Amino acid sequence: MAKTQTFTCSACGASHTRWSGRCDGCGEWNTIIQERPLSAGPAKKSLGGKRGQSIVLTDLTTEEAPPPRTLCGVEELDRVLGGGLVPASALLVGGDPGIGKSTLLLQAAARFARKGVKTIYVSGEEASAQVRMRARRLGLEESPVQLAAETNLRDILTTLEAEKPGLAIIDSIQTMWADNVDSAPGSVSQVRAAAHELTTFAKRHGVSIIMVGHVTKDGQIAGPRVVEHMVDTVLYFEGERGHQFRILRAVKNRFGPADEIGVFEMTGKGLAQVTNPSALFLSERGTPSPGSAVFAGIEGTRPVLVELQALVAPSPHSQPRRTVVGWDSGRLAMILAVLEARCGIPFAGLDVYLNVAGGLKISEPAADLAVAAALLSAREDTALPADTVVFGEISLSGALRPAPQTENRLKEAQKLGFTAAIAPAGGKTGTVAGLTLTRPSDLVGFVGETFGAG
Repeated sequence: MAKTQTFTCSACGASHTRWSGRCDGCGEWNTIIQERPLSAGPAKKSLGGKRGQSIVLTDLTTEEAPPPRTLCGVEELDRVLGGGLVPASALLVGGDPGIGKSTLLLQAAARFARKGVKTIYVSGEEASAQVRMRARRLGLEESPVQLAAETNLRDILTTLEAEKPGLAIIDSIQTMWADNVDSAPGSVSQVRAAAHELTTFAKRHGVSIIMVGHVTKDGQIAGPRVVEHMVDTVLYFEGERGHQFRILRAVKNRFGPADEIGVFEMTGKGLAQVTNPSALFLSERGTPSPGSAVFAGIEGTRPVLVELQALVAPSPHSQPRRTVVGWDSGRLAMILAVLEARCGIPFAGLDVYLNVAGGLKISEPAADLAVAAALLSAREDTALPADTVVFGEISLSGALRPAPQTENRLKEAQKLGFTAAIAPAGGKTGTVAGLTLTRPSDLVGFVGETFGAG
């Protein structure tokens, strides 16, 4: 079948089925031109010849004011958001069941509502009475937050369009269902459709929308990965059931730094922010013992000191165990291999256990030297000095690489009363008075200076 030809007037944009010298719409002469199809391919699978509106283009020198932000008053939450809540933004919050996602978001909703932001909390998992009971337990029953218990996405969007809130919280995205999708709530297609509709609604109507997402056994947000690409910010709520600490981590943020963390403490009155997480993570340290090392790390833009604990014991099995909590198990295997190959310290026949105290998860390679110090301390049954922090990256050759933001790490250590630090040579230390700094050049030198030649 021959393709249909389209003719358009360049003066008024009127469409014609054939060419003529004079436009019937505006009366201009010689303005009708033949247009090529916008897209080639089958009519049902391509855009065809129908055209849309031209978009406005700008250059790189165009200056725009930064987006306005609304602070909720909780410094830890505002820091993770990048300095406050941005209007017309879509956020996704994930975490293990029972970790405190609904509690945190209800507290945040109450804070924003008291700041004058019209807030609607839509619960798809709990009834409104259950949310009111939680608010009463947290002392938030007087907050001007409007509640709803609904899972029909069409009804929710209609209500949001009529109420025109500044913030809407959807708990959770897996319980929402769109009536135009033929699948059960929580399926891949339903989650994708609900996230797309909510995100586009936020952009078109200027409403900030926070969506709660369930996680899989691996800790990833359940559903299609495209949901994380749709939203502006992805936050993970981390923590161990046995610890009272909860960590809100930004893994994606279009309006602020990624990998920023906010530290909270679970109490009987809800989640309380922790302004000095280093002191909290080290509060249960006690008397120094073999296998313990204090690592000065950087989480986002803030320095955090945390204790690394190691245990090395003879293995009764033919295959020794390597158990890690809060760190990368592959990186532990690398550190053990470098210690044996470059320093002649074998760990064959020994079970190795490594734990990051407080439930914090560390991902930066600057923890290599602190892990090596904890492992050697446990193996040699020698405690490191209580007033010493350790950080640095270990390469496969046994050389030590400086860690970024060395000066900030040392200042945080000095603030908490540490008087000595072990860090690789080469990093910018600045002027940190009262802190004795040991700077080994390689791993062999570090082992010799810290634990002796053997």
